Amino acid sequence: MEPRHVVVTGASSGIGRAVALRLAGEGYRVSLLARRVPALRETAALAGGAPSVVVACDVTEGASVDAAFAAAADGHGPIHALVAAAGVGGANSPGAADRFDRLVDTNLAGTYRCLRAAERHLAPGPEPRQFVVISSVLARFGVPGYTGYCASKAALLGLVRALALELAPAGVRVNSICPGWVDTDMAWEGLGGMARAMGITPDEAHAVAMRAVPLGRMGRPEEVAGLVSWLLGPDAQIMTGQALDPNGGAWMG
Repeated sequence: MEPRHVVVTGASSGIGRAVALRLAGEGYRVSLLARRVPALRETAALAGGAPSVVVACDVTEGASVDAAFAAAADGHGPIHALVAAAGVGGANSPGAADRFDRLVDTNLAGTYRCLRAAERHLAPGPEPRQFVVISSVLARFGVPGYTGYCASKAALLGLVRALALELAPAGVRVNSICPGWVDTDMAWEGLGGMARAMGITPDEAHAVAMRAVPLGRMGRPEEVAGLVSWLLGPDAQIMTGQALDPNGGAWMG
């Protein structure tokens, strides 16, 4: 069989980059999507020559999403899987500078646009086809000042469940992953904001944050990528509509 084609959004950094590298190393044909093309090229270079397509994509713009997925399908053929990792983080507060709309449009509506675009270019069955959505542990509980982020990430779980039911008759599986603290630039930006609010250093903020994590450490992007690999592999073919929770015990369902 030809190698399977996986599209990874948010592949320019963090979890998205780790997922892209893991899947490229496992022999998938990977399409790398994000706004920052130079960073995507860095991801492609780190993949060590594995077949990859680099496409600029702004998930907040429908035309950009449609064009990006069409280009991915032109480059690597019909899509077997999408890993939707594109997103933005940070706090928001009421007032003229409230970021709520941006957070929801990127994390929720942007993911929806990508799922529907991938659906239009799906490989035919009976080959396995999967969608994996990267949510967050903040889909599980609230944090003051993070109304937009919490709302958008929690809504992704409802989207995953509904789409899983919608696509099950066609044999397409839809799942999500809700990481806790993961050692990425986005996480350290959050710790920086926490540090400023508390009048402490980022390292001290990290220590405070880890007190709420029973395992006492951040996850690594590569660990989340391993879960994605499992969801796309043969041992997870019965999984759909589910959310996995790699959070060090910070939330237990």
